[in-house]
Amino acid sequence: MIGRLNHVAIAVSDLEAATAQYRDVLGASVSAPMDEPDHGVRVVFVDLGNTKVELLHPLGENSPIAGFLERNPSGGMHHLCFEVEDISAARDRLVKQGARVLGDGVPKPGAHGKPVLFLHPKDFSGTLIELEQA
Repeated sequence: MIGRLNHVAIAVSDLEAATAQYRDVLGASVSAPMDEPDHGVRVVFVDLGNTKVELLHPLGENSPIAGFLERNPSGGMHHLCFEVEDISAARDRLVKQGARVLGDGVPKPGAHGKPVLFLHPKDFSGTLIELEQA
């Protein structure tokens, strides 16, 4: 059901510093920062050719990333994003198998403009999973 790994998301307390590390120290190609108000984050994508690293920073104090950074002040891996061919069919299959979809279960546009859903980390070995329509 899941396709390729789209990205690994890392929550960061200082988006500019993290972007500079990937760009200047590691020599990676990075995007300009993008605000995603529907998800409460500001993001930068690090292009690795076969996948991406998404640097996440809170967009406001109600951001889920703000809470994550309160518990993990130095930041860290936040979620894995996998592509799926049909996000609604994937959601229905997962729910039927007992997985919990976060929020209202309705796919919302993600940072790439494609529908995304998040799956409860307790159902996947403590890892938050994002599904993105391929």
